[in-house]
Amino acid sequence: MPPAVLVTGGARRIGATIARGFGLAGWHVVIHHKDSHDEAEALAGELASAECVQCDLGDIEAAAAMIEALAARLGDWRVLINCAAVFHEDTAQRLDPAICVEAATINAGAPARMAQAFLAHARAKGGRRVIDLTDMKIANPNPDFFSYTMAKHAFSATVRMLAIAQDEPADRIYGLAPGAMLPSFDQLPEEHLRSGRMNLLERLTQPQELADAALFLAEGWLASGETLFVDSGQHLLSQPRDVLYLARQ
Repeated sequence: MPPAVLVTGGARRIGATIARGFGLAGWHVVIHHKDSHDEAEALAGELASAECVQCDLGDIEAAAAMIEALAARLGDWRVLINCAAVFHEDTAQRLDPAICVEAATINAGAPARMAQAFLAHARAKGGRRVIDLTDMKIANPNPDFFSYTMAKHAFSATVRMLAIAQDEPADRIYGLAPGAMLPSFDQLPEEHLRSGRMNLLERLTQPQELADAALFLAEGWLASGETLFVDSGQHLLSQPRDVLYLARQ
């Protein structure tokens, strides 16, 4: 069997693009989903070597158990890509408690716990890689989507923390921080086109660029603990609001 990669949230949107990129590059792709069974199976059917796993990442211990079960049977599991996330609206004036708990669990707690389980149990040739999708908001924050952004900042902190904690020099833990790419929340197509160009290069960043970056990080060329931004320079700006709203002004 070829080397394996698990992509959480791999059935749809950016996760599917990353999963497809690894599959076309010759990897065995494990496509995680919560309730996108049909999309996951359809994507797996496109790839030469793939399988699907289902898990609700709102249950942190179930997420860790999924990792341990995969580690017990995958002989060369090299990469975990923590892509799954929730993106719901609340504000800096008043966070929504339910949104906050869900974001903290799915966007930070569960992927951090999965990374720990992967590093403790996975067997791999040439070192293991954890690739955590954060957000360019870790460098260019704004008050919108308050709980989502807070959770992504917490998750980003785990990249360097886990890198420092590893004893095996061949292992790598990376952050991968995208900017505006696909339509989000309730965006109209024309709003997406405007918001996606609100970066230094004034261009739409394509999801395939993120998949290519993940494949590069899987090779382990960067020092562990580093974060790679794929956002056409958006993180170098200071934007007072989410570009979703800036595009409507």
